Amino acid sequence: MNLKNVTEAIVEIAKEAGSFIREERKFFTQGRVEAKATNDLVSYVDKTAENMIVGKLRVVFPEHGFIAEEDQSLEKKEYNWIIDPLDGTTNFVHGIPCYAVSIGLEYKGEILAGVVYEVANDECFYAYKEGGAFLNGNKISVTKVNALKDSLIATGFPVNKFDKMKAVLNCADYFMRNTHGIRRIGSAASDLCFLACGRVDAFYEYNLNAWDVAAGIIIVKEAGGRASDFSFGENYLFGRQIMASNPFLFEEFGGVVKNKFEE
Repeated sequence: MNLKNVTEAIVEIAKEAGSFIREERKFFTQGRVEAKATNDLVSYVDKTAENMIVGKLRVVFPEHGFIAEEDQSLEKKEYNWIIDPLDGTTNFVHGIPCYAVSIGLEYKGEILAGVVYEVANDECFYAYKEGGAFLNGNKISVTKVNALKDSLIATGFPVNKFDKMKAVLNCADYFMRNTHGIRRIGSAASDLCFLACGRVDAFYEYNLNAWDVAAGIIIVKEAGGRASDFSFGENYLFGRQIMASNPFLFEEFGGVVKNKFEE
C-alpha cells in the first residue's frame, strides 16, 4: 500500500466533506439539531457528511471496513477507516470555529495515515507513517518547549460522563497555576493538530472515542510528538483517554496527568 497516495486521496475526500459543511453552516439553524444524549449534539450535517465520506472511501478502497461516529453498524475489516465527519459539532451548531473532518486509517490497532480538515479556517493537516506531518502542504513539527512552566496546554471537558470530575478539575487547577494556561478549543482532532504544528505544547482529555483522535494521533507522532494513555501505556486509540505533547515535556506533563487521575 502506497501510504502517500492513500493520504492524498483522503485529503480530497475530507476537503469535499468540508466544503459541504462550510456551505451548510451559512444557513444552519439550531432547530435542526438532535441530541444523541445529554449535551451530545448531532444534525443532518454530521450524518450527510459521514455518508459522503463512507461512500467515496468505499469506491476507492472497497476492501476496507469502517469505524464511524454516526453509523456504528458499519462492518469492520482488517483495514478500517475511523471517521468523525464533524468533530466539534457543538462549535458548529453555535457558529464558533473550530470544527473539523477527521479521517484515519487503522490496521491492527495502529494508525497508518490521517487527515484532519479544519473547516472554518480551511486548514488541512495530514500525515502518514514515516512520511512526516503537513499543514496545507507545509511540513510541521511540535515545539521544543522543555519546561511545563513555559507551556500552553489544550484539553477538553466532559460532555455527559462526569465520574472523574474531581480529577478533571484538579488537573485543570494545576495547569492553570503552573503553565501559560489552558485552552478548551472544542475539537479534540483540532487540539492534536494544534499540538502538531506548535500552537500548543501538550494536550490531554478523558472519555474520547477513537474517531476523535485517530487521525490526530499520527499527525502528532509524525510531527515529532509523543502520545500515550494516562498510565504511559499504549491504550490511547480505543482506551478513551489520551495525553500527548512534544517529547521534551512528555514525562513532566504526563506525570501530572497520571497522578491527578490516580488520586
